[in-house]
Amino acid sequence: QVQLVESGGGLVQAGGSLRLSCVVSGSIFNINFMGWYRQAPGKQRELVAAITSGGSTNLSDSVKGRFTISRDNARNTVYLQMNSLKPEDTAVYYCNAAVGTPLVRSRDYWGQGTQVTVSS
Repeated sequence: QVQLVESGGGLVQAGGSLRLSCVVSGSIFNINFMGWYRQAPGKQRELVAAITSGGSTNLSDSVKGRFTISRDNARNTVYLQMNSLKPEDTAVYYCNAAVGTPLVRSRDYWGQGTQVTVSS
């Protein structure tokens, strides 16, 4: 059983910062891709940032220069540092990870989501 637990969401004023964390726990053999997605009301879920096991990162154009993704492999944790937040960043943020277990080579797992609200 693998679980992803996010934390760090909340309400912040425009221009402020938040740091999201996602801890992966359970019967883990390895963690490959880790990423953050978000879904605003009435919109499709979109990829915000991703990081490979080797540390290569990719960010969507809408957050480049403002968000940073990082991971601590020893702690099975991925972070999303969000600076210069804008009202349009308001969404539920979901953690995603491709996890290998002793029984399955790789499978996608999702966290429960954490709300980020940016007021103008």
